[in-house]
Amino acid sequence: MSEHARRAAAYAPLPVLEPAAHHLVSRFSHGVTPALTTAVRRKGHLAWFEEQLRPARVADPAGDALAAWWPDLSLTPLELWTRQVKGVRGGWDVMRDYGSWLLARRHTSTRQVLEVVTGFWENHLHVPVTSDGHFTWRARYGALVRQHALGRFDRMLVAAVTHPAMLLHLDAARSTAEAPNENLGRELLELFTVGVGRYTEDDVKDSARILTGWHVDTNDTWQAMYVPEHHSTGPVRVGTFRDPNPSRDGRALTRRYLTHLAHHPDTAAHLARKLAVTFVSDDPPAALVRLLARTYLEHDTAIVPVLRALVRSPAFRAAAGAKLRDPSEDVVATYRALGVRLLPPVSSQSATAAMLGSTGALGLTTGTWPRPDGAPTTNAAWSSPLRVLASVDLHWSMAHQSWPSKELVHRATADYLPPLPVTLQELVDHVSRIVLGKPAPAYLVEACALATGYPAGEVVTAEHALVKHHVPKVLATLLDSPDHYSR
Repeated sequence: MSEHARRAAAYAPLPVLEPAAHHLVSRFSHGVTPALTTAVRRKGHLAWFEEQLRPARVADPAGDALAAWWPDLSLTPLELWTRQVKGVRGGWDVMRDYGSWLLARRHTSTRQVLEVVTGFWENHLHVPVTSDGHFTWRARYGALVRQHALGRFDRMLVAAVTHPAMLLHLDAARSTAEAPNENLGRELLELFTVGVGRYTEDDVKDSARILTGWHVDTNDTWQAMYVPEHHSTGPVRVGTFRDPNPSRDGRALTRRYLTHLAHHPDTAAHLARKLAVTFVSDDPPAALVRLLARTYLEHDTAIVPVLRALVRSPAFRAAAGAKLRDPSEDVVATYRALGVRLLPPVSSQSATAAMLGSTGALGLTTGTWPRPDGAPTTNAAWSSPLRVLASVDLHWSMAHQSWPSKELVHRATADYLPPLPVTLQELVDHVSRIVLGKPAPAYLVEACALATGYPAGEVVTAEHALVKHHVPKVLATLLDSPDHYSR
């Protein structure tokens, strides 16, 4: 046996997560990394998940520091509007900052479960970043959802529905007793709580009346306010909710109404199914949905017990590989897989701007879904040939470090390699453990052999042409695999 062959036989695989742990971390993070693997192996995956459910106890200095990268997001609504009117900076540019900040947080934060669950609720209680006017409040709306994402849904619903961004988006900011606007009252029932077919047109009318009085001063200060004289008084009835509604100050009525909806069994079923579709499978078992709905009601709409029940269910454990990443998830997971370190943006060509642009190229710029129903979370929405081709282009350019090229630091090629020499099969396995967080299955070894032109048994030395020229092909092949597309 040659010296090269003897040394290749000494390959020592990097440790990875066992399949159940990898599945949990894949669904509740934006991509498994070597650092995350180490942390989860040290704690155990369920213990890691429990710790993540208390994000205030998880130190996140790098994630917290990102706020300073986009200072416009901390400006007041009036300051943002004034700057747009004066031509200093438009709302669209500020919202691009917000999208970039979201992606950077998902990439960087150690509070991965919080990031994933916040994304779920921002999509459920969706306010797009693209409409005029409400950009003034949109970053603050995101902060509010993040604050409640692991709390109680009844409290989150009250805060979100009465938030200026939501009021502006769904035309309730100037709704009055004389002319109640029905948009928010309808979407509240159809999308946010009880669901399609669980209400009548009369319910919508009274839902809109209940919400009159909540305003935003779009003529002067852009501040939120409540105007009692614009509240519609008199008896209201929405489903099983009834109230005499005698007072001009309808704020307490709004809270009673929204709390009632949050605790409604139809809302529990609606949210349970949406959580199961997002985190388990496109067609989740009915028994799982019933379990999650029952848990939600038994725990006073608290979200954490529902998540615990979900990840401990047989249906969740059986669903590994059953969900595809959407455009934002693919972009962030790719940057994490390649160990990219983001730097503060100083130009329009920054890596953080490129991340946002890539989400658009893959099918949906982060936060821009135009309708109030939120972006789809089913596989069919994100499995078109055009999406695959766009992902291939992203993976290739990132693997070759050709674009983006500014304000980021790539992992060095040498950091992907095991001690050499090894066989190509072993090299692929080593890189897979870094990039995908799992051993390389036979089909990926074969794919990398085809991509590089070398057989699986080829002995790769430090001077080998593969090391000098073809490692990016191995990376791109791994990123183009179902193991990376799925989460």
